[in-house]
Amino acid sequence: MSDVTQRTLALLALLQTGRAFSGDELAGRLDVNPRTLRRDVDRLRGYGYPVETQPGPGGYYRLSAGSAMPPLLLEDAEAIATLLGLALLASTGMASEGSIGDAATRAYGKVDQYLPKRLRARAAAVRASVEAGQVHAPSTGVDTMSALADAIHRRHVVTFDYVGASGSTTERRVEPHRQIHHSLRWYLLAWDVDKHDWRVFRTDRITDLQERSQEFAPRPLPADTGVDYLRQGLRKPRQRVVLTIDAPAIAVADALRYQDVELVPLAADRTRAVLRVDSWQWLLLNLAFLDADFTVDEPDAFRTALRRFGARLGGQETDQAG
Repeated sequence: MSDVTQRTLALLALLQTGRAFSGDELAGRLDVNPRTLRRDVDRLRGYGYPVETQPGPGGYYRLSAGSAMPPLLLEDAEAIATLLGLALLASTGMASEGSIGDAATRAYGKVDQYLPKRLRARAAAVRASVEAGQVHAPSTGVDTMSALADAIHRRHVVTFDYVGASGSTTERRVEPHRQIHHSLRWYLLAWDVDKHDWRVFRTDRITDLQERSQEFAPRPLPADTGVDYLRQGLRKPRQRVVLTIDAPAIAVADALRYQDVELVPLAADRTRAVLRVDSWQWLLLNLAFLDADFTVDEPDAFRTALRRFGARLGGQETDQAG
């Protein structure tokens, strides 16, 4: 491919992320001047891609919602990543009829026909060589997520029945803003019209979803991102713990793979971990599988409890030896 073609494909790939980019940012990423960028944008428009432009301060370039990149423009690595992503998605949840896992399972077997001919044999080889262990998680319906996406795009209020953690069902009327994936769960971040506050709902617990014609004005999110707000809520009943662990960050990440943890490598074999946990017993159980020395930097109560537990174990060993 010529340099112009490669650059145009690179521009299209950036715009396909759905983000709005400033002219300076796009020019910097593509290593071109503003005039060349404008020509490339015009070239994309000539190919039928609706690129929106907002001039002036705060201006941006953005691909209009609903436009799609033809499959043949996928780079080799992107096509294989798509195949692997479908495999992982298919292995998460119960793959019940109409669920995202079910759709991913069916798409996994069809994607070859949308790939360039040169990649079909490699895709078949990847499929034959990959196994993904089933991860049990609640299944979320494709129809539910699609309906929420439409409502968010059109800024329409939705109503639904929601099954809470206690098993009781309530009727909700909300302004939907974000769909969030976190720790094998899908969530909806929305403004609850009746409670006059932000709420997070497990998408798999939503039933009888109805999009209303009533429109709403988007509200500023209650945190920098929807994920940040969700994490704040999940962390509230838990205790913040800071550890220094004599192990590489990759080993610590594996031991705490299902936790929302921040890791800072201090050295090749030393890592600081910041997380929130329910109890020191839970923390000890998980760190025991890591088999590495560690120090509890905070809180003091956890450090004291662990020292007492260690002393009890030491006393038992002494009694048995005697």
